[in-house]
Amino acid sequence: MTVENHRSNRPFHSLLSRVGGVCIVLLPVSGLAGCGYTDSRTAHRAQLAMIGMNSTDVQSCVGIPDKIKKIDDHVQIFEYSRTLNIPSTNDSTFVPLQTLVNLTETTVGGAGKTCIADIRIEDDKVVDLHYSGDDDEIIGSDGVCSIVTRGCVRKPVESMRKVKRGPLGPISAFHPPRTPAVPEEPASTAMPVTTATVKTVSAEGK
Repeated sequence: MTVENHRSNRPFHSLLSRVGGVCIVLLPVSGLAGCGYTDSRTAHRAQLAMIGMNSTDVQSCVGIPDKIKKIDDHVQIFEYSRTLNIPSTNDSTFVPLQTLVNLTETTVGGAGKTCIADIRIEDDKVVDLHYSGDDDEIIGSDGVCSIVTRGCVRKPVESMRKVKRGPLGPISAFHPPRTPAVPEEPASTAMPVTTATVKTVSAEGK
């Protein structure tokens, strides 16, 4: 390689070094963002899949409610309050991880640690699942609330509804889904007993 070619390649090598350095620095942050994205999709999937569940199945996969509010003889609210345990990351000599995390959270938000999940149950069927609290992670919304409902999402029970997976499905990490209608019970196929039915049975018995 001539001296001229070597000198002409210096800007290109310098650019590669800078890009590589940026990628290495942003790798921990992108990993945290990926976790936030997945958690948000898990929390929002539960808002669809749990509609129609009975109260016994809710307690089997979410747990015993922290509070139960009885509205009337048909409606009650199960409330769950959870806090996300986030271990601190120490800065190192080469990559200041905790500083990067703090800077990212300050810039784009998403430092939530608490979730309050209220499950509305009418006539022993879940009709709504609402999240509140400081529950957003770096990417997406309601990501912290996945710690409440992920047991049901990971191991669905019989009364849960099936929700299409994949990027083209109804689940978004950035906004909750529209609450669907509660599935109706299958209609009974038993023939109603009428006066005409009784007369017909009596006539056949003679």
